Amino acid sequence: MPDIVKETISMKDGRTIIIETGCLAKQADGAAIVRARDTMLLATVVVSKETKKETNFLPLTVDYREKYSAGGKIPGGFIKREGRPSNEEILTMRLVDRVLRPTFPDWFKKEIQIMISLLSYDKTVLPDGLAGLAASTALSVAGIPFNGPISEIRIIRMNGKFIINPSLDQLKEADIDLIVGASNHSILMIEGEMKEIKENEFLETVITAHKEIKTQIEAQIRLVGKLSKNNFCIFDNEKSINSSQEEENRILKKELISFSYEKIDKVYQNFLDKKNRSIQEKIILNDFKKKFITEEKEAIVDQFFEEIRKEIIRNLILKKGVRLDGRTNKQIRSISSFVDYLPGVHGSALFSRGETQSLTTVTLGSSLDANRIDNVIMENQEKFYLHYNFPPFSTGEIRSIRGVSRREVGHGNLAQRALKNVIPNNPYTIRVVSDIMESNGSSSMATVCAGSLALMDAGIPIKNPVSGIAMGLFIEHNKKVIVSDIMGEEDHFGDLDFKITGTKCGITACQMDVKKMQSVTYDLINQILMQALEGRIFILEKMLEVLPKYRKKMKPNAPKIYTFNIPKDFIGSVIGTGGKVIQEIQSCTNTNILIEEKGNLGYIEIVGKDYEKIEKAINRIKQIAFVPELGKVYKAKVKSIKDFGVFVEISKGVEGLLHISEIGWKRLNNIEEELHIGDIIDVKFMGMDEKNKKMKLSRKVLLPRPKKENNIKKI
Repeated sequence: MPDIVKETISMKDGRTIIIETGCLAKQADGAAIVRARDTMLLATVVVSKETKKETNFLPLTVDYREKYSAGGKIPGGFIKREGRPSNEEILTMRLVDRVLRPTFPDWFKKEIQIMISLLSYDKTVLPDGLAGLAASTALSVAGIPFNGPISEIRIIRMNGKFIINPSLDQLKEADIDLIVGASNHSILMIEGEMKEIKENEFLETVITAHKEIKTQIEAQIRLVGKLSKNNFCIFDNEKSINSSQEEENRILKKELISFSYEKIDKVYQNFLDKKNRSIQEKIILNDFKKKFITEEKEAIVDQFFEEIRKEIIRNLILKKGVRLDGRTNKQIRSISSFVDYLPGVHGSALFSRGETQSLTTVTLGSSLDANRIDNVIMENQEKFYLHYNFPPFSTGEIRSIRGVSRREVGHGNLAQRALKNVIPNNPYTIRVVSDIMESNGSSSMATVCAGSLALMDAGIPIKNPVSGIAMGLFIEHNKKVIVSDIMGEEDHFGDLDFKITGTKCGITACQMDVKKMQSVTYDLINQILMQALEGRIFILEKMLEVLPKYRKKMKPNAPKIYTFNIPKDFIGSVIGTGGKVIQEIQSCTNTNILIEEKGNLGYIEIVGKDYEKIEKAINRIKQIAFVPELGKVYKAKVKSIKDFGVFVEISKGVEGLLHISEIGWKRLNNIEEELHIGDIIDVKFMGMDEKNKKMKLSRKVLLPRPKKENNIKKI
């Protein structure tokens, strides 16, 4: 057996997590296995031998895949092997990437690929809360320079108690669901959804999660301490390499600063809109390139130009207290909203905040339109889902479109989580689509605001409207400035991006990312939350000026859905031989009828656009699946007369015997003295005869009882 090094993490509830290295993937630069009960993940790290030259970003790739064999499944569809990543896998990749990216030093530019695989799945532990721990352990055992170890965990609150690394069943009952990533000293990443909780409850959850994260970090340190130094990769600080090239670039940067700094600063203090500001920046940069550099130096000059822009923007905010558009740190950009913008759809809204604009639509459908999720972890049907599209024209760019990007999946998921818990129980499948028409920061929060208005425009009685705001943070030495409703450059050059959504009652979702290692303390998070609350309520009030409450009636072109249950035994009769009966009903009423067996009942869903035709379909089905109610009075038609009673029809095709003794109070020698074929009479359903399982009907109990004659003789 290979030399395996292990460490155990003890949790407060008695469970353990095991981290180990030395068994699998030994040709990778680093590999680690994380195991919680029978859920196992393998994380591997490989680093390129060469540095990516002239790049101002870290070439980090995180890939997370779930093996179907881990859950004892075989992939569905025609091709029986794992294919492109699912949305759930992409979201886990983003969670790990976002917590790791700020931990690498600025000088480290080698390409890094982190691959995480779910090898075994125990239904009592969800794997996404362990992926960050696995990746950090693999990086640590490889000796790759990063400001770690770090870890991230999934924490929920169920019945007032916090649970770490929950199961899928527990998740369904939680009112708080967060994934928190952190180092020993700072919170680095937060993402999750909540059911309208207060800011102090949110902060308590984060603090509880951080305590658990610290124990996982300590375990990684102990594991690394057991390894031989020969196991680690050796990485030189790239600043010391190629000193002559470094000196040449230093001189070039100095020339660029001398040429452009004051010009850019002047442009920024004119508070231009994004498009004109960008034009002025390009003029300054191109003028420098024409005069001072050759083509091969363009990439490094572009990088230096970004650094100059960053310095000027940060100085404006930190030293002068002013932003690129002239706002103060708490000020929200101008807001305008329209509902019913698109006349042909079921619901729509156009929401603009500054230079960010979302055109959002709501489409209503039946249960056949539900989003079906079938992966290793779950088999589910989402009856509410949201799609977010970010076309290149929204930022004035030309870009090839190759499917949905990871960013679009992530932003759509955030907006969906923000709105899902205010959607009431209803028979509709609801699809929300946000198309970003213009973007200068906070487009996902514009989606949340537009989504709320579009849902209300569609007549969906949402619990409370939701608004969203993106917060930013700038830190330099001991000075901290929190900015509300950040624009694109503030997101790009700031130290933190914290998106928070909520109703007037509390927070519904959040997403926080730290751009570089900073000390993001609990107190600082609380300050951001309180400033965000002020901004959220302001935005919400502006939204409600346009549409204060959801529409009482749906649009004329929206589908109408009626649902009810019938006894399971009647499902076959409603469908008919070869579907003949149900097809005939659908054709006559211009409706779609869905039937699903649930326990002892048949669940009927009728979809149409005309209430009268839906009512006709309902009556047809209820006639077929007629079950009389005990004690109910029915209008009955006399169908035939026998010596012992009459057969009456109480519903179409449903006949029962009205015994001669139950026709009236007087004794009948001939039934036709009282009733004739075709007569309509009232009868009461008295129950079922236990012996012959036939209906017991009575007309007599509905008639006044005759008074008894006084036959007592006088003495």
